Amino acid sequence: MLPPLITLEEHFFSTAASSSATMQSQYSEQFKHIPSLSQKLSDLSTLRLSSMDAGQVSFQIISHAPGSLTPQECRKANDQLHSAIQHQQHQTQQPKRFAGFAVLPVSDPSACASELTRCIKELRFVGALIDNHTAQGTYFDGDDYFPLWSAAAQLDVPIYLHPTWPTETQLSTCYTGNFPTSASKSISASGFGWHSDVATHVLRLVASGLFDKLPTLKIIIGHMGEMLPFMLARIVQLSPRWAKHQRPFKEVWDTNIWITTSGNWSVDPMATILRNTKVGHILYSVDYPFARNEDGLEFMSDLQKSGLVTEEELEMIAHKNAEALLGVKATKTFE
Repeated sequence: MLPPLITLEEHFFSTAASSSATMQSQYSEQFKHIPSLSQKLSDLSTLRLSSMDAGQVSFQIISHAPGSLTPQECRKANDQLHSAIQHQQHQTQQPKRFAGFAVLPVSDPSACASELTRCIKELRFVGALIDNHTAQGTYFDGDDYFPLWSAAAQLDVPIYLHPTWPTETQLSTCYTGNFPTSASKSISASGFGWHSDVATHVLRLVASGLFDKLPTLKIIIGHMGEMLPFMLARIVQLSPRWAKHQRPFKEVWDTNIWITTSGNWSVDPMATILRNTKVGHILYSVDYPFARNEDGLEFMSDLQKSGLVTEEELEMIAHKNAEALLGVKATKTFE
């Protein structure tokens, strides 16, 4: 029998996103290939809970799907999510099963820290999940974004750095070639490009000295560590050339970075990850509704049978690490 499961890269569409022509276009391939995706993204109740039960997910941290939102749209989206969480909490037939990550207006860095603070202090969210760069291609290693990182450190909540759509420049330079547009869209996004882009962003943050300034800052990245575990030894070897920092890359990796399994259903990568990443920093996640909770359940069963982890380590990955990091609790058990 598997331990209780907590997931934390699980998405929804706000009302603003659902009516956005840009987002509808960006997600065209996903809508084409994933059954009932639009309906599942818009649902914060029955469909979501039913899918959680099918995958034996005890507790879910909900976050907005990638896509640029204005400060006003972010606020409305966060309020919408908070209302849904409150509604679920008051259902007497169900234990509490939802918590929230804030969405932040990263294209307006001056608004990020205040919205994060509001979401943590007033809405009782447990962190934020943000796009990996702005719609214009700006990353967050500059001074403009330091108040965001500082607020997260002071509030003692993690920031989940999530992939987002490539800019037009990235798309034309790196991902357009002698193949169909559908291949270009996929390779530039969930097929590969998203993940290497997040990995590069993490390296930028380390190279900027951010973790020297904020040694308690907590960052989460998904999809088995966005390729970084598989390049970790080389990064550790070469990163001293980047600049003189008080804390070397491996110390930052061990202390400040958490990774999730989201959307990757092969046990094979775990053989590497468990050799170079602290088990206390590995978290189960699904990437619902872009991935299926049932597939995640099968993955966890495969991991249990693999011999790669002890039962205690499996429990840490399944729910205990999330409970320690986020202050939540697995609330429902399955026979």
